[in-house]
Amino acid sequence: QVQLVESGGGSVQAGGSLKLSCVISGYIFSSCKMYWYRFVPGKEREWLSSMSSSGATTYLDSVKGRFTISLDNSKKTLYLQMNNLTTEDAAVYRCAADRPTIFRCDTKAYWGQGTQVTVSS
Repeated sequence: QVQLVESGGGSVQAGGSLKLSCVISGYIFSSCKMYWYRFVPGKEREWLSSMSSSGATTYLDSVKGRFTISLDNSKKTLYLQMNNLTTEDAAVYRCAADRPTIFRCDTKAYWGQGTQVTVSS
């Protein structure tokens, strides 16, 4: 059974930093992608960053240069380093992973439960 468990959220002042972790168990790290999203009540979920199996990364423009996605395979943990946080970054942050199959990657088939980030001005 695949499980994704996030941690590392909390309350910070604007300009501060947090590093989120997503421990992934029961998962075969393969040619599929992993992601970070955030959720704000009343808004659509917002994609933040993706990482491919080759290590290639992509970012939402508004977080580029402030957020960094990384993966520690030995710890089976996906990270999101967030710097220079603003009040606009307050949200529930969730990691996601594709499900690898023989023929394709089922996109974002697995999700964590989320970790809350609060940013005060």
